[in-house]
Amino acid sequence: MSAPVIALAVAATIIACAIVVGLLGGRHKLSNPSEFLVAGRSLGALLLWILLAGEIYTAFTFLGAAGWAYGRGAPVYYILCYGPVAYVIGYFVMPLAWKVGNRYGMLTIGDFFATRYTSSSLGAFVAVVGFVFLIPYIALQLSGLQTLLSIAGYGTINAQLAVIIAVLVIALFVFSTGLRGAAWTAIVKDAVVLAGVIFAGVVLPIHFFGSPAGVIARVEAIKPHWLTLSTSDPTYNLTWFISTVALNGAAFFLFPQSLMSVYSAKSAGSLRRNYVWLPFYNVMLALMVFAGLTALIVRPGLSGPDVDQSFVSVVAKYYPPWVLGAIAGAGSLAALVPVSVQLLGASGLFMKNVVEDALSWRGSERQRTLAVRVLVLALAAGALVLWVFLKTTLVELLLIAYNGMAQFVPGFAAAFWWRRATALGVAAGIAAGITICIYGVVAKVSAVLGVNIGLVALAVNAIVMYIFSVVTTAPRAELVDAFRSAAFADDDATTN
Repeated sequence: MSAPVIALAVAATIIACAIVVGLLGGRHKLSNPSEFLVAGRSLGALLLWILLAGEIYTAFTFLGAAGWAYGRGAPVYYILCYGPVAYVIGYFVMPLAWKVGNRYGMLTIGDFFATRYTSSSLGAFVAVVGFVFLIPYIALQLSGLQTLLSIAGYGTINAQLAVIIAVLVIALFVFSTGLRGAAWTAIVKDAVVLAGVIFAGVVLPIHFFGSPAGVIARVEAIKPHWLTLSTSDPTYNLTWFISTVALNGAAFFLFPQSLMSVYSAKSAGSLRRNYVWLPFYNVMLALMVFAGLTALIVRPGLSGPDVDQSFVSVVAKYYPPWVLGAIAGAGSLAALVPVSVQLLGASGLFMKNVVEDALSWRGSERQRTLAVRVLVLALAAGALVLWVFLKTTLVELLLIAYNGMAQFVPGFAAAFWWRRATALGVAAGIAAGITICIYGVVAKVSAVLGVNIGLVALAVNAIVMYIFSVVTTAPRAELVDAFRSAAFADDDATTN
């Protein structure tokens, strides 16, 4: 058989095995939105840990981290830092979100805002913002998938068509299994991605330079300042680094699919245990930095979006097709599993907070569940169309998504710790922050005086929220007290 056939056959086999595991594990009646979107709030610590890691460590882990180590050098360190910051925040804050979600039957991040601020309009607004800023994140996965399939086919196949087929298959999978199936698929995904990452970050450096340390020494010899953060770089300096780590850490769990996964936990305690163990997954990111640096020496000269294919192109050139196929299969799962959860998050968000709440559609549980499932297919098709027009590096797509989702942080924090916050104040703050983020994308401005523009938008957001809240009618005290009481109740009082 030819090299492309072998590589693609291996990749397809890995993807098929993961889907079969998901179909078998997700065999539950999906007669209500709670079971479809949050697995009936029944995921234990182990399956929840795998699900959270499955949606966090994505095609970006496999390609973007290596690409930035190749193309940017030291700024890639931010990728290693914001996850642990987020886990510390998550350990203390997300159990509060789980408790109110459990108490009020929340399914989406829009439900959180609508309930706390007693405004379905605010919930719908949050839903629209969340949906829009999920698109770059989905596009990130699709761009990564295209890169992998193109290289695995040795340039002989239409990678864009292959991506369309793969996404439609995963959309049908999500239609059939919901969140529970995605969690089971993540088991296979994490296993093969871990193997692929070890190969990329350990085997490749040893093959070419004797050890990972040998890669560092070679890079320092050829590019002496490549691994040192510059204080003079107007874009990616120390100020940008600190502000970006802070921004991404704060926004980490406010993506619609992330909060949906939080609601799926069996208890607040299972969430805390997850945040203790999730940092171990960051080892994968560190290994991918070594893979990118190896590619920088072995295959120099790549630029722009091509840097994201750096280490995979090394595998294609120096290893047999079955190895390339295994790497491509692992990377494809790293894209497709997060896409499945993102499609769930976006469809559930739009259906619950826009169609049902804002537009007052009332159907039976079975009808609402079917509507969400159909919307998954529609969103997959829409995401594919929009993906064609969102061509940039994976890291840039990731930063756009994080900048937008970060605008939920002031309203989310105020829900627990500032009684005076109002729906109008939160909405005005989000609108102001999003306006700045959109300006940054259109004008290609990533930082202001070295500070990540997303953090600048977040500061403006908080100020506007405060001003509008103090000049509008305060929320009813008894409703705020009930919400806060649910959030700060003892774990034993809230566990199912």
